[in-house]
Amino acid sequence: MSPPSHNLLHGCLFFTANRLARVISRVADEEFGTVGLSPTQAFLLMLVAETPGCGQSDLGRSLALAPSTVTRAVDALERRGVVRRETAGKVTRVFPTPPGLERLPSIQAAWKRIHRRYSDILGEREGEALTSKVNDAARELEAE
Repeated sequence: MSPPSHNLLHGCLFFTANRLARVISRVADEEFGTVGLSPTQAFLLMLVAETPGCGQSDLGRSLALAPSTVTRAVDALERRGVVRRETAGKVTRVFPTPPGLERLPSIQAAWKRIHRRYSDILGEREGEALTSKVNDAARELEAE
């Protein structure tokens, strides 16, 4: 029996994009793990610090996450004491706490290490071009 065709898989955007996601997710998990957060939690905290009082639905749109995923991430961050929620009617707003703000430098350092790791392999320009191309493709496919 011959091995499976690599051309079938390597010529497939679905397979290739998921492969890239798995590789970069592993790097992000390692780096953000040093600050005790998942990548989603770290990016969510950075967004909340940037826009205190933002709504959970806004966070979901910014991160392209389902509302239930955002709720679970905010729950976890609230348990850690790095964010707090205020609910008025149907709108829930999220605010950073002082301990959350204190974590930002280490979170941003982890983000820089992720960037450095893939830039060292791909090259700075190639990493930026790939990021831009993937972002453009996602935006176009979402608009369909």
